[in-house]
Amino acid sequence: MDDPLTHPSIDLKGRRILAVDDDRINLRIIGGILRHEGYEIAEAASGEQALEVYATFQPNLVLLDVMMPGIDGFATCRTLKKTYGDNCAPVIFVTAKSEADDVVMGFDAGGVDYLTKPFRPKEVVARIRTHLSNQQLVEQQKHLVDQLSKANADKDRFLGMCAHDLRNPLSSIRGLAELMDENAIGELTAEQREIIQTIHAASQSMLQLVNELLDVATIEAGHLKLDKTPTSVVEIVERSVHLSNMEAAKKSTRIEIVKTSGDPIVDVDRNKIRQVVDNLISNAVKYSPRGSIITVLIHANDSVAGFAVRDSGPGVPEHERHKLFKDFGRLSAQPTGGEKSTGLGLAICRKIVEAHSGTIGVNSVPGQGAEFFVNLPLFK
Repeated sequence: MDDPLTHPSIDLKGRRILAVDDDRINLRIIGGILRHEGYEIAEAASGEQALEVYATFQPNLVLLDVMMPGIDGFATCRTLKKTYGDNCAPVIFVTAKSEADDVVMGFDAGGVDYLTKPFRPKEVVARIRTHLSNQQLVEQQKHLVDQLSKANADKDRFLGMCAHDLRNPLSSIRGLAELMDENAIGELTAEQREIIQTIHAASQSMLQLVNELLDVATIEAGHLKLDKTPTSVVEIVERSVHLSNMEAAKKSTRIEIVKTSGDPIVDVDRNKIRQVVDNLISNAVKYSPRGSIITVLIHANDSVAGFAVRDSGPGVPEHERHKLFKDFGRLSAQPTGGEKSTGLGLAICRKIVEAHSGTIGVNSVPGQGAEFFVNLPLFK
């Protein structure tokens, strides 16, 4: 592995260093050492002058004498840190003393290192180069993160545009397939009906994927808008269960509601939370064996309220739990009726719940089913 101090991508020439010392001889010595290394040097003879020079020179590092007339090095450092915060250049204290108390006071004041007088040129160069190299590596890392963030934002915007443009034609294909299946253009043969139903199923799966991609792009771009209103948890769950039971009936599966705490009220965007309920119930139906019962429990205590969806499917293996609630996080378990899964549903649920300051999680015993739960702040 390359030594970060000699890595060819790290060029420290031209880096600005502010040297602060009331002794002109010390300034000449340290200035001579550093200029020989290619650094740009500014000098100050007091703490007060250092604060003025810092504002215009904007150094990459400060060499700060401890004992000076007026405000000392410790006070100067504290002022710099208070003024410039996280953007303040690293401060290396310079002192003729080496007592432990001075070292501790220097670090408490915000310094990153110590140099002692008389100077040893090799030590001065090595310590300064170490801190400047670390600083440049951090700058490079920040630049890379900024680039990645921009690329990710561009990706989300492109994804959203594609999903939006695909949704309308897919909806049309699905709608036309439904009309044809209802004999809108005349009686169909058995073979034709089978083809039409295949088209409808394929377009429905594609439309679901496009909608989920659009949801992800919207949320990641920070454009998720919540229209909150005090809402009954029971009302949300009952509507979802009523419609989901129609789909569950195709697998001879039944969805039941169990109320363990009356009818709690939460301040939520009911459509978004309904989307979460729909998704959790849909997953339970998808992975439960035919003829099973899925239970939706409504719960509340003094601070939170919510719901849980309990199934009797394969459960979630411990070694796969880290995949849950992540984009495209698919598990080894397969749907019992050949249904499709995009791996985006639970990730969207997590983002919606967290946008409501809630939590989502799972309790599961492999082979005995899973219980996905959502807790939301109780409306008071």
